[in-house]
Amino acid sequence: LTQMTRTPDMMPPALPASPDSVTDAERLTRQSLRTAKGKNPGRSREHNRRVVLELLRRSGPMGRKELADHAHISTQAVTNIIDELMDEDLLCDMGRKRTVRGLPPIQYAINPDGAITIGLEIAVGSLTAVVLDLGGNLRASRVVALPDMTAAVVLDLICDTVTGLRATVQAQLLGIGVVMPGPFEIEGLTGVGPTTLPDWSGVDVATELSQRCDVPVTVDNDANAAAVSEMLFGQGQNVSHFCMLYFGAGIGMGGIVADQPLRGAFGNAGEIGHIVVAPGGLPCQCGQAGCLERYVSLHALSEAMTRDGLIPDTATLLACHAARDPVLTAWLDKAAPHLSAMIGLLENIFDPQTVILGGKMPKAILDDLIARLTIPTSVANRRDRTLPRVQRGKTGEESAAIGAAALPFFNAITPQLHQTDGQIAP
Repeated sequence: LTQMTRTPDMMPPALPASPDSVTDAERLTRQSLRTAKGKNPGRSREHNRRVVLELLRRSGPMGRKELADHAHISTQAVTNIIDELMDEDLLCDMGRKRTVRGLPPIQYAINPDGAITIGLEIAVGSLTAVVLDLGGNLRASRVVALPDMTAAVVLDLICDTVTGLRATVQAQLLGIGVVMPGPFEIEGLTGVGPTTLPDWSGVDVATELSQRCDVPVTVDNDANAAAVSEMLFGQGQNVSHFCMLYFGAGIGMGGIVADQPLRGAFGNAGEIGHIVVAPGGLPCQCGQAGCLERYVSLHALSEAMTRDGLIPDTATLLACHAARDPVLTAWLDKAAPHLSAMIGLLENIFDPQTVILGGKMPKAILDDLIARLTIPTSVANRRDRTLPRVQRGKTGEESAAIGAAALPFFNAITPQLHQTDGQIAP
């Protein structure tokens, strides 16, 4: 997952290191130091594997001694891990690195062809599926219409799609990531209205798909997955703390805190769409009035732009934006103050380095929305800041699906602070 290979018009540019953030190696060294404490050798070997893979993912090819120095584990421990990963075809031998003196060290790197994952975004009306290899390269993608959103029909279609995608790339499938709009299993909110999935309450998607596809399945909400996508491939690559506002049909927030996704106790952290921003305002399907997503969401924009019963598609929205359509302009003027207030609130609660906007909303409209923001004073008002308070993401409309595909890799590669006490194992 060092860099996601995409077509030229979709490829996010490399980001310069920001002065207010540490280098990748420094951050990883600090992370390994934080986790190298405790007394749980039973779980530390798996943790050490993650540290080695994460170092190689972020920094590229390294030798055993260099890996041991950065990971703060013994060279013998690194040797054992490398041998294990080589046997699993997850690493490749890059040959010896030329040095001034002595025998050059053998360099090891993540093997892009060693494994793939499949990411699936279940959205209102469509299924987006992508395949990533272990190098973070986009191998395939599909968008399938979902005229019938009932769980049984969609799960059957997912299984057929996974079978078809597996046939296109000959590599071991590490797992499947599935994302969908939240909130999950919340009485009064789940499956309510046009921005959520109807009749999915009580459906154990992970268990159902894992049994049918015979691989591990990770389920998360779309905003969390989009945040992971931006962290690995987009504007969040050099940022340890940020908020990602994801425009699906509704709007949600994915948080990255100290390089880790913020999910909450039940996977519903960041469910901002049903926060009331205009008391007594537009009625919402959840039973409240004045919820954020009634003013700031792709559904709200489409609702405002619907004419003669025709719901505008992306091309129509972009054409209207280019023509400075008065209805679209009025929507931007109305949405911006509500979004500004919400961003100020999120800054005070999470103290992020930046707030990133992305998802299904067309890029040009997002840029125009950002230009209209008048964010109130918050803890983000700092003279020494180098990152903008708000910026548009780089991973595009597939960000949630790409993040879904990255979730199995993230779970397998990235050190998880809650899963180890950090005891070093040989």
